[in-house]
Amino acid sequence: MAKQENRSIQTDLFADVQNALGSPLDLVCRSLFAREELTVQCIYLSSMVDKKTIDEYLLKSLTEGRFAEGEAPGETEPHFLRELAFSREYKELLEQTISALLAGQCALVDFVRERICLIDVHAPRQRQIDEPKAESTIRGPHEGFTETIQANVGLIRKRIRHPQLRFEKYHFGSNTQTTVLLVYLEHLAPHSLVEEARRRLSAIKTDSVLESAYIEEFIQDRIWSPFPTLSNTERPDVVAAQLLDGKVAVLVDGTPGVLLAPMTFFEFFSSPEDYYQRADIATLIRWFRLISFFTAVFVPSLYVAATTFHQELIPTQLLISLSAQREGVPLPAFIEVLLMEVVFEIIREAGLRMPRAIGQALSIVGAIVLGQAAVEAGLISAAIVIVVSITGITNFVVPVYSFGMSQRLLRFSLVLLAGMLGLFGILCGALFVAAHLASLKSFGVPYMSPAAPANRADWKEVLVRVPRPWMNPLRLPGFIQKLHGKR
Repeated sequence: MAKQENRSIQTDLFADVQNALGSPLDLVCRSLFAREELTVQCIYLSSMVDKKTIDEYLLKSLTEGRFAEGEAPGETEPHFLRELAFSREYKELLEQTISALLAGQCALVDFVRERICLIDVHAPRQRQIDEPKAESTIRGPHEGFTETIQANVGLIRKRIRHPQLRFEKYHFGSNTQTTVLLVYLEHLAPHSLVEEARRRLSAIKTDSVLESAYIEEFIQDRIWSPFPTLSNTERPDVVAAQLLDGKVAVLVDGTPGVLLAPMTFFEFFSSPEDYYQRADIATLIRWFRLISFFTAVFVPSLYVAATTFHQELIPTQLLISLSAQREGVPLPAFIEVLLMEVVFEIIREAGLRMPRAIGQALSIVGAIVLGQAAVEAGLISAAIVIVVSITGITNFVVPVYSFGMSQRLLRFSLVLLAGMLGLFGILCGALFVAAHLASLKSFGVPYMSPAAPANRADWKEVLVRVPRPWMNPLRLPGFIQKLHGKR
């Protein structure tokens, strides 16, 4: 019976693998014979494996007989994964072999000892480690994550050499089988936070995961909110710092973006560079970021409200100047601002999609030429160009890109309210946003911590960057301490 099964696997296994994978060009089967009898078949996908390891280690060792009798090839080596005996059901053997091949493993079919040895010879194609394009800093490390999860794990381990650093593996996507890692420091991350992250990850049901944004949409706290409740970074030093604060990170194979949770509103104004600069400089820049946020969100709507409904609030000289600029302009201020904001967003999106060598220059030239031409043609006033330019620049001051997108949504909403109701509309909009922020949570942490609920001990880290000698290296953020159930 065993010999019959052996013959069936000899004749059918590779053919069935070939049929299941659709006869791909990179499927390779190399056979070894002894006394004109097939003894070993080595099956792998050449696009996913290290062929040098197969040629110089596996096949060469097999032909030279360097493996001892009864020992699986590579059994004593770290590449060896597991062994499938021929006595298993044929369907199970076939499925596990195909699954291993797709994961970059080599299936060594040993007909003498009637088993299949699965050996890890995966060699993922990866680009070199370089600086993240969207999170560059003047001072500090210039390394960024890559699309290979093994390399990303190495970059975290390089910074945190602690035995309690944990990596929990998940696979998502019935079609993609993407590897996802939940990362945390066991002695710092609250148990309730880790359990919540596990629960949300375990509940994911999807057919594909190609980027960390796929995971983010499943595990974020609220779908219909303009504010991100998770942070996304490509910097290993940021991930290491957040893990040391007791947070959790989610790594996704195939993307350099790493998710971090929980996050609060004020943490989006912090940059890794704050801790690489002097404390006074870092504090000043942090205040500039807060001012830039309010400028980007409120200035266009305040301009519309003041020029349309509340001219009495504008100083006389400035009002005369604005009136002179608007003489002959056919559009109301509300339409002017909305039109210019839309044009600005279109130019920015076009700049992102253009070739990198010309995209930035062309978008800047396009904005200047279009703005000047529109003013000279009498379509808009010069003040509108200034307002839109200032808000466009300040929108990029916040270090986290996803938070900058939130500012854009808020700005458009407030401009619409200002155009309809003036300052009363802006006030209603601001109160609605404040109430929404107060109701948001990120993995059980109030989004407005430490402002609501108030925690005076954490305020110094929000408004100022405390000099390092004054920091308590053993103290976790207040909201993490509450999750621990301490104090």
